[in-house]
Amino acid sequence: MSYQEMLFTFLGGLGIFLFGIKYMGDGLQKAAGDRLREVLNRFTSTPLRSVLAGLIVTGLIQSSSGTTVLTVGLVSAGFMTLRQAIGVIMGANVGTTVTAFIIGFNLSAYALPIIGMGSLLLFFFKRKSLQNIGQILFGFGCLFFGLKLMGNAMEPLKDLPQFNQLMIDVSHHPVLGVGIGSLLTMVLQSSSATIGILQQLYSQGSLGLAAALPILFGDNIGTTITAVIAALGASVAAKRTAAAHVTFNLVGAIIFTLLLSPFTKVVIFIGARLGLNPSMQIAFAHGLFNVTNLAIQFWFIPQIEILVKKIIPGDDKSLEIRSVELNEDFFHTSPSIALRQASTEVIQMGTYVVRALDAAKKYYIEPNEELKDDVYQYEDAIDKFDIELTDFLAKSATFELSSTESQEQAMLLEFTKDFERIGDHCKNIVNFVAEACEVEQKQRSREKRKGLVSHHRDTLLLFDEDLVLLFDKVQKNVRDALEVLENDDMELAEKMLAREQEVNRLVELLRKKYIRLMNHGEGRAADGILFIDISSNLERSSDRTLHIAKYILGNEYGFKTPATYHQQTDAEIPKASLP
Repeated sequence: MSYQEMLFTFLGGLGIFLFGIKYMGDGLQKAAGDRLREVLNRFTSTPLRSVLAGLIVTGLIQSSSGTTVLTVGLVSAGFMTLRQAIGVIMGANVGTTVTAFIIGFNLSAYALPIIGMGSLLLFFFKRKSLQNIGQILFGFGCLFFGLKLMGNAMEPLKDLPQFNQLMIDVSHHPVLGVGIGSLLTMVLQSSSATIGILQQLYSQGSLGLAAALPILFGDNIGTTITAVIAALGASVAAKRTAAAHVTFNLVGAIIFTLLLSPFTKVVIFIGARLGLNPSMQIAFAHGLFNVTNLAIQFWFIPQIEILVKKIIPGDDKSLEIRSVELNEDFFHTSPSIALRQASTEVIQMGTYVVRALDAAKKYYIEPNEELKDDVYQYEDAIDKFDIELTDFLAKSATFELSSTESQEQAMLLEFTKDFERIGDHCKNIVNFVAEACEVEQKQRSREKRKGLVSHHRDTLLLFDEDLVLLFDKVQKNVRDALEVLENDDMELAEKMLAREQEVNRLVELLRKKYIRLMNHGEGRAADGILFIDISSNLERSSDRTLHIAKYILGNEYGFKTPATYHQQTDAEIPKASLP
């Protein structure tokens, strides 16, 4: 085999292997549903549970990097503390050993039939569950087929004097092996790929165990690069999470590099006793290394937390988003308490809506990615509250409720949907702001290319005080809606109805202002997005808050039955004419 054939076969095999790992992981994640994030979010109350959550999720998605990136996102959003995240990362390092054990079974001879079975399920069945299984099998087969190609490409290496000399150097200088392992994993972005290559080389006798183990230790350092990349430009909390990952893996590599000789003897001894094949011996060494590292460092989680806070100083920004807290057992004992729980959670959901709208306004005034991410995080939390509350309130209908309780249940369900829609409008607004900036930049580029005299403004977006005033009035309506819901404040509800007329007038004013700008040739393409799309989303958000005001007033005066509130559409709300 020529050098070119070796290189091309290796690169092709590596590509198929990496695709197989990713595709299989995606299939496993789809099969498991969207509960993986919930596992990390909910089951991390103690360090041990955090470790188990990290282990389980990583075992399911076959990627410690994926788990770590997910954890960084949860910490950044405030769903998880740094201490919980450290436990999850420790568990993820153990969970990733599952891939090495799968590779150790060496099913390369059956790779193509497995790919064929996966393809049949993927392309000839419409049921999602079968397609997910097909994706898992297809990825599984690609994993072993890629390994086989890499093995064939690397087999001639054992006859190369230069490669043999490198392996001798690694055996005598373990730090060199750690460096090679770190660099290789950073380049490949997959610790599983590095381990797969090691297993193939060790099985072929191209390198000894004393050279393989340092590379294995370095592999754990290299895998932290994904978390570091995910944390770039993120919050202080996210950066600290990535730093904790690096610290944990770096300390583990240092400890076991110093203890390389006794650790090698233990692996050889146990491998001989269990009759492990070479690939499985590497998998066992990887598992033993990560489990022992976890057992050593688990007791120092508080100290690791203190260390990373010193390494990365600064205020730990957190959106302070919590999970939904509902207990269905109350339906059996006291439905009124269960509904009171739901009411409290609806109000909590509303506070996230207020924050999301505030962040959307700030993003319009001064666009930056951090504020946009905040809106996305709040909207994600609002969606989760919507799902949990809708399920909870729907189940409540199956229990015996009084007429008053049935009315409250129906209205809470309605308000949940109102807040969820306002959350969607907030997300739309930041997307429209980003789109307006992009449209303006493209228009400026076109004008510059054509040599036209540009009439653009100093800023990408037109700052309009009336639009800011519209934001303020809608924010006020959302805040007042929460207070009305919490305190049955009828006077405040009347003020909300009056303010809605002001909102409608401002929307009409903005639309006329846009038409006037365009007629005078002063408008830009991006202005339509601001005056029309953003104002429409704000108007609809305000309309949603009126359900609460009308519900409170309707209950007091009886002028409208609750069942009719949701029938009033946005179009039915009267528009006030301009003076």
